[in-house]
Amino acid sequence: MRDTSSTSHVALVTGANQGIGAATARALAARGVAVLCAYLRPSGPGEGSGEGDVPGPSHTADPYHAARSVDGEEVAAEIRRAGGRAEACEADLADPAVPGRLFDLAEDRLGPVDILVNNASGWIQDTFTPEPADRFDRPLRPVSAETWSRQFSVDAMAPALLIGELARRHRARGAGWGRIVGLTSGGELGFPSEVSYGAAKAAQTDYTLSAAAELAGLGITANVVRPPVTDTGWVTDEVRRFVASSPTHFHVADPAEVAKTIVFLASDEAALITGNVITLR
Repeated sequence: MRDTSSTSHVALVTGANQGIGAATARALAARGVAVLCAYLRPSGPGEGSGEGDVPGPSHTADPYHAARSVDGEEVAAEIRRAGGRAEACEADLADPAVPGRLFDLAEDRLGPVDILVNNASGWIQDTFTPEPADRFDRPLRPVSAETWSRQFSVDAMAPALLIGELARRHRARGAGWGRIVGLTSGGELGFPSEVSYGAAKAAQTDYTLSAAAELAGLGITANVVRPPVTDTGWVTDEVRRFVASSPTHFHVADPAEVAKTIVFLASDEAALITGNVITLR
């Protein structure tokens, strides 16, 4: 049932065709938020924009990559059938012109964006080691200019440009309320076997925390969510055994569980929560 208690906010959610992004779009819409679902389907193994949770194997036939190939219009149509307002747009966030175009589209069809969820990832699994695969038998690539560029353009540059676009338009219309939520991953020792992914997410975290400090006077909060291992189609029995035996990983989460935290951070109730990296376990 749709919760009509929310005001008429407009959210831009990236990577919103599956996983955490799709779950977040649905959950925001259930609170009365209009949603632009931005997404990119992969053009090949391991390509395209997914979400911020730990990715799965790079095989086109596996459930993870099948999920990533879903048309974002399916999520938007589901929201509309439930009585909400939603649009979908397929766009490559590696293109620096895309953030402005997404905001233009949202404003034209839904209204000014005041909630930004930087969820998409251009995930590529690269490494400094000569190993051909990781512990879960996922194929590894050596770090290269290509892997760095793809990862940083989607996971670091795009969130920075999207935050900048939100802030510029927010100031121009004299708005006084806004929410930014980013998705991160990795740990204190980086992200071994996914080194560019971890580094790009760390850069996004810094951008988001800087936004919390610089945009507070505009009524904008900015936080980062670090999800637990989240089953978006890639989690195998071996991964579940790893989580069960880990001293730091407590649950294999469903995307909808992670979305609840994101939606809370995008609410009025979270007005005093800003400048945080919130680790879910």
